[in-house]
Amino acid sequence: MLKSIKVRDYMTRRLVTFRAETDLFTAIHHLLEHRISGAPVVDDCGRLVGLLSEGDCLHGILSGAYFESAGGTVGNYMTHEVETITPEADIIEVSQRFLQGRRRRIPVVEDGRLIGQISRHDVLRAVKEFAQHDAGKPSGH
Repeated sequence: MLKSIKVRDYMTRRLVTFRAETDLFTAIHHLLEHRISGAPVVDDCGRLVGLLSEGDCLHGILSGAYFESAGGTVGNYMTHEVETITPEADIIEVSQRFLQGRRRRIPVVEDGRLIGQISRHDVLRAVKEFAQHDAGKPSGH
C-alpha cells in the first residue's frame, strides 16, 4: 500500500544548501551550475532558516537594479516561512501537499534539522517502483 511508503525512503539527502550570509550572486552561480531552481538555507547547526528560489534571486536583482546596488546576501531575499515535512510522513500525505500548493519540493526536517528534501519527481519514482513491485506479485487466482 502506498500509505506505507515513507518520505524517508525516497527523499534526496545530498542537497545544495546556502547560508544566510552567502552572497546572492554566488548563490545564483550555484543554482545555475547545479541546474536547480532553489535551495534550502541553513544555519551553522543545520537548522532550516529559509529557502532561496529563482524568484527570490530575480527579486534581489531587480530591486538592486532599481536602487543601483545589485547584490546583497541570500538572507536579504530568501523566503523565511518554509513548509516542511517529516521523514515519517507517507507518500500519500506529501502527494496531497504537492497538489494543494505550488511547491515542487518540500524540505524534510527531523529534530529541527534539515535532513533532506522530497520532490514531485521522488514521489513519482516511489509510485513507479511500487507499481512495478505490485505487478510482479501473483494475482491470487
